[in-house]
Amino acid sequence: MIYNILFSMMLIISIGIVIAIFMQPSKQDGAINAFSGGTEELIDSHKSRGAEFMIRCFTSVMIVFWLVISLSLVILSAY
Repeated sequence: MIYNILFSMMLIISIGIVIAIFMQPSKQDGAINAFSGGTEELIDSHKSRGAEFMIRCFTSVMIVFWLVISLSLVILSAY
């Protein structure tokens, strides 16, 4: 019973993580600079603010929940 509840929660959280990752802004310019030798990323100290900060925190919290639930499922499946 608890295994099924945790498994369902893990599926929902997995979908939430995918959506949160897709909502984050693209950092493609940094990848182009890495290959071309640009140092703008090193000099520019960009801190996320507002909605971007909330999405990053939400993603981090969801990943921690996902890890805790997955470890719980492993322990429950062993017994």
